[in-house]
Amino acid sequence: MRKVIPLLYPLISLAALILIWFLCVRFFAIPDYLLPSPVAVWNALAQGFSDGSLWPHIATTLGETLSGYLIGSLLAVLFGVALAESQTFERFVYPLLIALQSTPKVALGPIILVWFGFGAASKIVLVALVCFFPLFVNTVNGIRRTDAELLDACRAFSASRRYLLLHVKLPSAAGEIFAGLQIGVALALIGAVVAEFLSAQSGLGYLIASSSVSMSLSTMFSGVVLLAIIGMTGAQLVRWLQRRVVFWEANRQGDHK
Repeated sequence: MRKVIPLLYPLISLAALILIWFLCVRFFAIPDYLLPSPVAVWNALAQGFSDGSLWPHIATTLGETLSGYLIGSLLAVLFGVALAESQTFERFVYPLLIALQSTPKVALGPIILVWFGFGAASKIVLVALVCFFPLFVNTVNGIRRTDAELLDACRAFSASRRYLLLHVKLPSAAGEIFAGLQIGVALALIGAVVAEFLSAQSGLGYLIASSSVSMSLSTMFSGVVLLAIIGMTGAQLVRWLQRRVVFWEANRQGDHK
C-alpha cells in the first residue's frame, strides 16, 4: 500500500483535470476545431492504435529520442569529466561550448539538415545537442563539489588521480548527473519534435504538424498526449535507475525521515 498510495495522488489530479476539460467543452459549447473533448481525443487514440497508424510514428520518435539522448548524455559526461579535471581543456573548450549552447537549436536545424540529410541522423544530432548541456553542467558542478577533506584523506593514502575520479568524484557527483539525465529526457523529446517539424515523413512531431494542416485537433491532441506519456515514463525510468545506482542517497534520505 505504501507504494500504491503515492501513485493515486497524480491520478486523482489527472482525473480532475480531464473532468474540468470535459465540463468546459460541454458547458461553453466549444467547437471541436478549437478544443476537442477528452472523448474525441480518446477515440482518436483508440482508432490510431487499432488500425496501426500510430505505431510507426511512436517508433520513429522513440528511436530518434533514445539514440540522441544516449549519444548526448555520453558526450556530456565525458566532456564534463574532462573539463572538471583539466584547466587546460576548460580554457580552450569551455568558451566554445558556451557559444554552442547560446545558439538557438532551431537556427542550427537547417544546417544540420544540410550536413546530415533528411533522415534519422539529423534528428539524432539535434536531440544530442539539445540534451547535452544540462548534463554537462551538472557533471562539472558535481565533480567540483566533491568534499575536499575526503579527497585530501585519499591523497594521504597515495590514491591515484584515476582512483579519485572513479571511486570518489564520480560517486559524489552521481546525484547531480542523474538530475541532468532527468532534465535531458524532456529536452530530448523537444529536440526530436522540433527536428520532425523541420523535416520528417513520420514521427509524433510530423503527426502533429500534418494534423494542423487538416485542422484535426483530436489527432494533434493525441500526439501531444503520447509525447507526455513518453516523457513521463522516461523520467520515471531515470528516477528508478537513480534509486538503484545512487542507492546511498536513498538510504541517507530514509535515515533523515
